[in-house]
Amino acid sequence: MVRLHRSLQFLLAFIVYSKPLVLAQETKQFIYNNGFTEANLILNGIAKIHSNGLLELTNTSHHQIGHAFFPLPVHYNTSLLNNSGLSSFSFSTNFVFAMVAELRADNGGHGIAFTVSPPAELKGAADTQYLGLFNTSTIGLSSNHLLAIELDTVENREVEDINNNHVGVDVNNLKSIQSAPASYFSENENKSLQLTSGNPMQVWIDYDGMEKLLNVALTPARSRKPEKPLLSTPTDLSLVFTDYMHVGFSSSTGSASSHHYILGWSFNRSGQAQSLDPSKLPQLPHGKKSGGLRIIFPLVIVIVLLITISATINIARKRYAEIREDWEQQYGPQRFSYKDLYKATKGFEDKELLGRGGFGMVCRGVLPTSKAEVAVKKVSHDSKQGMKEFVAEIASTGRLRHRNLVQLLGYCRRQGELFLVYDYMPNGSLDKFLFNDEEPNLNSVHGFQIIKGLPSGLLHLHEEWEQVVLHRDVKASNVLLDADLNGRIGDFGLSKFYDHGSTPQTTCVVGTLGYVAPELTRTGRPTTSSDVFAFGTFMLEVACGRRPMESQRPPEEAVLIDWVLECWNRGDS
Repeated sequence: MVRLHRSLQFLLAFIVYSKPLVLAQETKQFIYNNGFTEANLILNGIAKIHSNGLLELTNTSHHQIGHAFFPLPVHYNTSLLNNSGLSSFSFSTNFVFAMVAELRADNGGHGIAFTVSPPAELKGAADTQYLGLFNTSTIGLSSNHLLAIELDTVENREVEDINNNHVGVDVNNLKSIQSAPASYFSENENKSLQLTSGNPMQVWIDYDGMEKLLNVALTPARSRKPEKPLLSTPTDLSLVFTDYMHVGFSSSTGSASSHHYILGWSFNRSGQAQSLDPSKLPQLPHGKKSGGLRIIFPLVIVIVLLITISATINIARKRYAEIREDWEQQYGPQRFSYKDLYKATKGFEDKELLGRGGFGMVCRGVLPTSKAEVAVKKVSHDSKQGMKEFVAEIASTGRLRHRNLVQLLGYCRRQGELFLVYDYMPNGSLDKFLFNDEEPNLNSVHGFQIIKGLPSGLLHLHEEWEQVVLHRDVKASNVLLDADLNGRIGDFGLSKFYDHGSTPQTTCVVGTLGYVAPELTRTGRPTTSSDVFAFGTFMLEVACGRRPMESQRPPEEAVLIDWVLECWNRGDS
């Protein structure tokens, strides 16, 4: 009976695995140097192959995943290796990629990961900061049996990223066992690279099973393989891989996204991967060409000609006139043109209005070039005094990156108006859900989902960033909700920056009545504690379902904090 049982086991194993065994033996190496049209890759999510053979993992759609894997598994007989001590557990690959950011080169999506994984479809992976590899419950599990070489363009403190432009070696996790800023060695000089520059770059990955050493190198697409790798990581992959592994690429988008492309790919299971010829690779769209060819701008010439011959240009100048001063040149990438914002919001028409208050108005817009959805906030300023410092703080705010903060993308100045451009939050502000009868009321589950990440965002502002950031106007209307009802702190129009260990140089009391800490009205000096006080008031607001100040109530109930404290003292629940 035991022998019969073992025979059945063997028969089942043969039926299930015999085909992959044969196929894997026939595909120890491959090369795609002329595009992926005939590759028959396994594509998941929004990954697609263009008509010229270019592989696109993700586009500028937000919160999406793209996977592309070689159709056949690679055979690694790990049981034989582990039992016999054989050291032929090696592989080599090189590929050319390009990342074209949605808005600016320093504000792109999450990046690309070369992936070796047992399944070719990474089911359940999150479509945000985990590069399409994991979710909150699977990240870090040894049962993943996954190797990833990440080309990461977002600094995620949750996984201890070193910056927003690095290469890392990941095993079952996104906490890299080794990482380095994106760069390459040329003539004993380390030269930096910007992953989201839009220029094609080439990656070499070589694993030596005898040395148990993984080497990773990165260069511009037309450069030779460096003699010195960027990363040289000791690791025993025979303890990670299963018998059959799939090789491919993974990417995901969040609130800021990029076009992630693979132009060519070579792989060898038992030797050095064949070299790619950059001149044969498919060309990139968006005016970018493979091999680092220079970009030609015929439209610029047309625009210049139109400027010189069009009689209507004077009217256009008046309509789109801006304030530009010499000191603003350093903030060029964060400066939007008024013309683009005017067109994006259809002239700030009422149909695009998201909200209006004492600060001014907020309109939804679609940027004409990238087609990205944004929120444009228009505020008034009638004095040049302090404007230079104010714009400097706006530029600093634009470098804040956290999953629970609304990203400030840039600004524009025109006559007596200042425009701030933010990520668009499709579900609006939290107070709309709390106090608008037309919207469904929040239950406790949704309420907790919204607020659970906000303390992390506030902690990032106060302690984790390179400077201390005082928000100075934390309230329900400044907590915005993304497409998945995740809460994000927004509206940094009143924020102040100062160095850790120092005190803010301001004595101006700002904020919203009901949220302002008592000591702030006496000293006039905001602190992180005054932000925390406002956040505590906001938490009471969510818990009680009423505003901090309601004058129509009896005097003893008008101020939410006083009323809650009185109820506490009386022992009322």
